[in-house]
Amino acid sequence: MINTFKIISFLEGTSYLLLLFVGVPLKYLGDNAILVKGLGMPHGILFLAYIVMALLIRKKAKWDGMTTFIVLIASLLPFGTFYVNKRFL
Repeated sequence: MINTFKIISFLEGTSYLLLLFVGVPLKYLGDNAILVKGLGMPHGILFLAYIVMALLIRKKAKWDGMTTFIVLIASLLPFGTFYVNKRFL
């Protein structure tokens, strides 16, 4: 289950970075919203999967309340999920 979470966290972080640094600039600077539409739904699904998996594995990973909070907040920050992968997994 932890290996699955590692994969989901990597994919969620990658989709978030692509959305922020490729999709959004193309939408506003290039007047082309196709990438935001194409990346938005997969990112949303991966985001929800990340949250659910984090809550499911917290006991197995022996995270206390603060660690769980950090892992959950990391999903909102660019590069945050990569930090979680390196630090807590």
